[in-house]
Amino acid sequence: MRTRRVGHFLVLPALAGLAGCGSRDPGRAWADTTERRECLAAPAATSIHLDRAAYAERLRAMWIGTCLANWTGLRTEGVRITRPFFTDDDWGKPLGRDGAPIDFVFQDPWQADDDTDIEYVYLHLMTEARTLHLSPAQIRDGWRAHVNDFIWVSNRRARDLMERGRLPPDTSDPAQNPDALQIDAQLTTEIFGALAPGMPDLALRIANLPIRTTARGHAAHAAEFHVLLYSLAATVDPEKPRREEIVRIVREARQRLPDTSKAADVIDFVLSAYLAADDKNDWESTRDAIARRYQEGAPFRGFVYRGFTESAINLATGLMALLFGEGNFVRTVQIGTLSGWDSDNGTATMGGLVALLGGLDELRAAFPEKTLSDRYHIHRTRPTLPDLLPGDPDAEDTFTDVARRMVALVDLAVKEGGGEVTTSGWEIR
Repeated sequence: MRTRRVGHFLVLPALAGLAGCGSRDPGRAWADTTERRECLAAPAATSIHLDRAAYAERLRAMWIGTCLANWTGLRTEGVRITRPFFTDDDWGKPLGRDGAPIDFVFQDPWQADDDTDIEYVYLHLMTEARTLHLSPAQIRDGWRAHVNDFIWVSNRRARDLMERGRLPPDTSDPAQNPDALQIDAQLTTEIFGALAPGMPDLALRIANLPIRTTARGHAAHAAEFHVLLYSLAATVDPEKPRREEIVRIVREARQRLPDTSKAADVIDFVLSAYLAADDKNDWESTRDAIARRYQEGAPFRGFVYRGFTESAINLATGLMALLFGEGNFVRTVQIGTLSGWDSDNGTATMGGLVALLGGLDELRAAFPEKTLSDRYHIHRTRPTLPDLLPGDPDAEDTFTDVARRMVALVDLAVKEGGGEVTTSGWEIR
């Protein structure tokens, strides 16, 4: 068998399987459920070799990129949830929250927020238990110990239910949690995809219960979509145009969702709008179309707009930022920040994904005059977690060490997925 190395990947020729699935017209429904099952049951698209040190650096970039995107997006969170929306012309103007300029936000150390701190708690729990599969009791006990303040909407409801003796997934039962269709899970579970690089089915298995701690229905599917994108990031070929590879992994992730889900409709709609756009800088037209379809025209096909923190409309804007950003971190974060609604969450998710794809060198090149801090102040929101930097009064951890702990869990994922763990990296099949 011939192999070839592409960047940090060793690509093996097993390309027949999902390649056909991934090239399916996103606007076409499956002919029947058998077609979908046969396509998804096809052999894996590629086998890859991941370099351990290189992937650790990409994980470090993912966390830094997520924090940078999160705090930039927070400048506009909830500011424009109806017309008139922001446009590119508003970048740099003092139109953000409390009159803050809409611009990139850098910190040292990076401050914890809900786009990173619950995933950090999950990482802590998995590292302590040496497992990828957290039980309902482990999640409940971990939340009770560490997730108490700085939580809202479905996260708040789930935490309150845990205090009343409920265990996941009952904490997302719509009869008990009326916010189970909100955005919460799709900004707190992407880490599981990064822990199963190139193994999307395994990524969904290990993320299943954490997602359903707070989400049901199309909100759970939106979270699964993000998990899949982070897993499929390891299959992106750096020798191919990144915009094309992003479209490919979006299609592959979409195909693992039920066609009847509102999340599937959102993804199909935004992807079709991007592919049809003659001017890829005109993302605003797609954002306005999102508003017409999922907010102003609701209920559409029975879909109901549930407020600016709902899952669907923020799934749409996050995907819009990813596609129209075309793999450029700066552009992705700008579009996400200006998109409207709960604009920090999708921006953080897609900024982290693009940073995972491009790595630290690319992230540094985007901001050559800035020093990107490696330190993390988790005690801002989760003060009961261990202080791993006792000599630092302002931070408790570094993303270098966070990446190291994640790499140890990737070892478990590769073994469970039938791959091989070596001293230099992983053979993923």
